[in-house]
Amino acid sequence: MTAMIEMRGVSKSFKQTKALDNVSFTAQPGRIVGLIGPNGAGKTTALRAILGLTNYEGELKVLGLDPYSERDRLMQDVCFIADVAVLPGWLRVHQAVRFVAGVHPRFRPDRAEEFLSRTTIKRSSRVRELSKGMITQLHLALVMAIDARLLVLDEPTLGLDIIYRKQFYETLLSDYFDHERTILLTTHQVEEVENILTDLLFIDRGRIVLDSSMEDVAANFVQLTVNPDHVTAARELKPFYEREVFGRTVMFFQNATADALRRLGEARTPSVADLFVAKIKGANA
Repeated sequence: MTAMIEMRGVSKSFKQTKALDNVSFTAQPGRIVGLIGPNGAGKTTALRAILGLTNYEGELKVLGLDPYSERDRLMQDVCFIADVAVLPGWLRVHQAVRFVAGVHPRFRPDRAEEFLSRTTIKRSSRVRELSKGMITQLHLALVMAIDARLLVLDEPTLGLDIIYRKQFYETLLSDYFDHERTILLTTHQVEEVENILTDLLFIDRGRIVLDSSMEDVAANFVQLTVNPDHVTAARELKPFYEREVFGRTVMFFQNATADALRRLGEARTPSVADLFVAKIKGANA
């Protein structure tokens, strides 16, 4: 199976700052990959490299192509949604549909119109007259009408209320995603996407600190709320991170025996948000 994205030892520096530091990962077809990291971790630089918008050191193939030197070919099969509006404010909705139809050979206007028919967006409205939620819906309609193999989402729901955010991901899953396409997304609202992710990438200070499928997260990581009289025994099992929550000690373990941990407290699979905090702070410690 040919990988959608294959990154091997990719680095990128800006003056004295190393935005990407020997980054390697692979994204296969039919996966939804969450690229999660704090501000300044290197997420945007990684996306720019994947989209052919910046050069880099190392090896990177996207759909089998070099994204920097073969960007024109690559963008026939790649779509991108960012957290900022890229459509000019004076453009009317119906003009946006006609424009994309004229510049992208794999755009289907009928699909865009089908999606827009489920919204309250008027075709005669200018982009500047739309709310942020409506602009996001318009972007999604235009992107979903392109028969692309890779969809890159950079904080696509930033600033939207919870109703728009839920509608966005529901539409994405029901009307776009299939086992041939791959979605790569970054977001700080990890609680809202963890149930749709198939793979996790944690990045910090330009380095990948976790590369795992969601199945392996459930199999390999345990969050233990320790009984007060078992704290010393739990520490002997070498957690990679611990913290205090409401007077209780919570520890995080990797590749530990779950049965042994359950004798020491309440054990469960950590949420993506909790695991992210544990891995980032544990690595920095």
